[in-house]
Formats: sequence, C-alpha cells, structure tokens
Amino acid sequence: MSGLAEIARPMSTSSFGRGEARAAFDRLLRELRPKLHRYCARMTGSVIDGEDVVQGALVKAIEAFPEGGSMANPEGWLFRITHNAALDFLRRRARQEAIRSDQDPDMIIDPIAAVNDRQIAAANLRTFMRLPVTQRSSIILMDVLGYSLEEVGSVTEMSIPAVKAALHRGRERLRELMLEPDELPPPVLAGPERALLAGYVDRFNARDFDAIRDMLADEVRLDLVNRTRRSGRRDVAGYFENYDRIADWHLVPGLVDRRPAVLVRDPGDPSGPPTYFVLLQWAGGRLVNIRDFRYARYATEGAELLVMG
Repeated sequence: MSGLAEIARPMSTSSFGRGEARAAFDRLLRELRPKLHRYCARMTGSVIDGEDVVQGALVKAIEAFPEGGSMANPEGWLFRITHNAALDFLRRRARQEAIRSDQDPDMIIDPIAAVNDRQIAAANLRTFMRLPVTQRSSIILMDVLGYSLEEVGSVTEMSIPAVKAALHRGRERLRELMLEPDELPPPVLAGPERALLAGYVDRFNARDFDAIRDMLADEVRLDLVNRTRRSGRRDVAGYFENYDRIADWHLVPGLVDRRPAVLVRDPGDPSGPPTYFVLLQWAGGRLVNIRDFRYARYATEGAELLVMG
C-alpha cells in the first residue's frame, strides 16, 4: 500500500495555478474521505460519530487551505487535522461522561486494538474503544490503514520509539480483548419511537410520499451526507421526489451502532446486508432531522447493523 508521502503529490503555485491547486485539493478530499472515516469510526467507536468528526475536520481543512495553494504533503496534513479533531471529540465526550459519573475525564475509557492484520481490521468498533487513545490511533493508522511507522509518528506527533511501544502494548491488549465475550445487552427501542420508525418505513416503501411529508416538522433539516443539506418542509420535499424516481432501495427499520435507523437494502437482494442507512430524529411526533448516507456508503463498514423484526 502506498504511504502518505508516496500518494500525496506536492501542491504548489509553481506547478499549479491557484484554481488548479484547489481543484486538486478537493479531489483529494473526496478520495480520502472513506479512509478518514475508517480512522474516525474506530477512534470514536461509532460510524455515526466518526462521520461527525470527519465533517468537522474537512471544514477545518477547507478553511485552513493555504492561500497560495502550496503544500508538500496534503494527505499527511489532512490526517493530522482529522486526528486532532478526533482527540477533541473524545475529550468533549469524556468531560460529558465525567459530569454524569463524577470521574476524572482523563481516566474514562468507554465500557467496551496484533493478532494479525485481518483480525485487527475485523475487530468491532467497541473493541477499539477499550484501548488507550495512543494505542488505538497507532494501531488504526498502521494495522488498519497501512501507514508506516514514520507516517504514524507524523500524524500523532509521537516519536518512533513511542509509536513502537504503543503498537506493541496495543496489539497485546487487543489480542486479550478479542477473546472476551461482548457483555452489552441487546438494544431495545422504546414503543413510541419504534412505531414512528415503522410507520415511516411502511409509507416510504409504499411510495406514499404525501403521507411522509405530513410527518415533517416545519423546521425539518436534511443532511444528504457528502452531497447537500436542506432545511424547511418546502426545500426537503424534493428529497422524496428524487427517491420516487429510482427503484434501487427497500427500507427496513433497524439500529445502527445501537441507534434507531432506517436500513436500506437492494430490492434485488432482499436478504442481503444493508447497503446504507438513514438516521431519523423525532420531536413531538414530528420528523425534525433526516441524515441520509446514500452517498456515504463507506459508513456501513464496521457498523453494528441490526434489522428489527
């Protein structure tokens, strides 16, 4: 696998005009987004939280893109921004958990990373969360994404001996954790929320989009991840019209990383795995937020997907 330095070509105004450098940077963002998500999903323990971190990191990267378009290693630069964004997210979550539990934020580890490369890549996201952050980030970058010791050190701002130590300890701990049973109880969805989700799925599959629109709150927001955002009943209405023009979907109610979601299957393979998912948020019986991952299907990799009967 090519490393950061091998993949990333220098961007400079001597070889590109400003517009061409920005276009090359935008292409790199699109190409790297799935890989950045793989990293963030394992750092945060959730494909949903991972996408939140990626979106925030890309906003920061776009804002910080050099005015002159000059950058020697844009991929490494993007990974450092994303790594720091993931650490910021984990610190915020630790502080919130500390407030709820009265524990020291620095001591909190989520209640749930070598054996060999294939087993490490297959470890579930909660298993990664049980590793200390430095071990977790080092293992993800090297054993999941294939970067070198030097590249891992550059992203994490650690020395090579420190990276080696983190990898050694993390792999040993991951080997132990993968032998332990998953003790989390099966997730249960409350009756009212389950009914709302099932009603949405039934109407959507029947292409009764007028009934779906009646479920929308006036201030409803749509995030078609990696594509567009809209707000308000009028602007969001076109989203359903677009779905009415295509036939490559069949919806089932389910859970993604233990959160209520609509799972989307290929109608030609009704028993196959979901191809992507849609998150819905309700308030007062009205739909206030739709987050559709149709154009971010990479987010299903590693996700804990559960179809509800």
